[in-house]
Amino acid sequence: MTELCGKRVLVIGLGRTGRSVARFAASRGAQLVLCEQRPDVETDGLPAGAELHAGGEDPGGLSSVDLVVPSPGVARDHPLLRRALALGIPIVSEIELASWHIRCDLVAITGTNGKSTVTTMLAEILRAGGTRVFAGGNLGVPLIEAAGNDYDVVVAEVSSFQLEWVASFRPRVGIYLNLSEDHCERYRDLNEYGEFKARLFENQRANDWAVLNRDDPRVWALAGRLKARVVSFSVCAREGEDAAVWVEDGALRFVVDDRAGSISIKGFRLPGRHNLSNAMAAAAGALAWGIAPETIGAALVKFRGLPHRLEFVCERRGVIFIDDSKSTNVDGAVAALAACAAPVIWVAGGIDKGGDYAPLRALCREKVRAAILMGPARERMLRALADTTKVKLVETLSEAVAAAANAARSGDTVLLSPACSSFDQFKDYAHRGQVFKELVTAL
Repeated sequence: MTELCGKRVLVIGLGRTGRSVARFAASRGAQLVLCEQRPDVETDGLPAGAELHAGGEDPGGLSSVDLVVPSPGVARDHPLLRRALALGIPIVSEIELASWHIRCDLVAITGTNGKSTVTTMLAEILRAGGTRVFAGGNLGVPLIEAAGNDYDVVVAEVSSFQLEWVASFRPRVGIYLNLSEDHCERYRDLNEYGEFKARLFENQRANDWAVLNRDDPRVWALAGRLKARVVSFSVCAREGEDAAVWVEDGALRFVVDDRAGSISIKGFRLPGRHNLSNAMAAAAGALAWGIAPETIGAALVKFRGLPHRLEFVCERRGVIFIDDSKSTNVDGAVAALAACAAPVIWVAGGIDKGGDYAPLRALCREKVRAAILMGPARERMLRALADTTKVKLVETLSEAVAAAANAARSGDTVLLSPACSSFDQFKDYAHRGQVFKELVTAL
């Protein structure tokens, strides 16, 4: 089903994505049924004539619905989705719906960490090459906003949640950055989580491209399963792949699509091994698209990073403050600690996501002079890390910033890299990061 005119479409969840889906479906002549669990849903901006059911999970009359579009935050075991499956009603994610109506090729990026950085980085490279680019998806602007508009390419960040309900979604270039523990509350185990991310590639063809991280064994294991041409990227030396990007002598070396050469990244400013990996992934995607190496190098050097990702806040009395609020899982915090100069006063915690904090132990011993742990996760983090460094427990971010500032000495780095989600105290990670910066500025 690609035509929506006259179809009865159920949209579950009326956040940013659900509202964009509702507006688009209405513009294509669909009859809308809107379902939102919150009873106080804001109706401004919703299409006129829509049938709205707020404060419950059953809008009734589901048997007359032709299509169900759940928002990414709606779990697969939601009662309405279970019932729709039983009735044989098609369920598609917003990115699947969008792909039916996008007029150009797609480039899509997934992975546990680094998606937004690589999506933005690659979009900037493509723009520098003279390409008309839409960049969005899980990054912020829903992918459906690109539908029906004129672009040369759509670059989309896609999450495992969004890939749960795809059917024909097909990126011309698909990039899988990494896989580590996250969303343990949603998936049975890491394997299930990874398999949903791997759905990025399931509809690709032999002339498409799959960009895989050779340094992540779980990601690289997909190489033999894919129909598309595979490009590996690695911070280690190349080992004879037909298509690859790797680091050598401070530059990115590549062999992609009968082209071989070097991309200078002298002046690349983003810190940490993980950002070098991000740069290689973006370069690999751009090379697969056909962008000139010199254009790629210039855009990478120009790129300054995104807010709340190892973002320099200020230096006060010799202490550097860094906002890495986007690190909402353990691997993100590991990358941040590895990238920061010691000694570190580490601010972490929030809502525990069920991951293992053990990978943080060695870095805590090596770099962290004091850990300030906050929120509901603090007791579990304390049990995992207490013997590695000095630990102080607080409840709020405000208390954490005050404690960190009190503990810090000239030459220290105060790093907010929570390893946890933000929903105990904040709307999202960006809100948490903004509050952190305001608290630091007010010191």
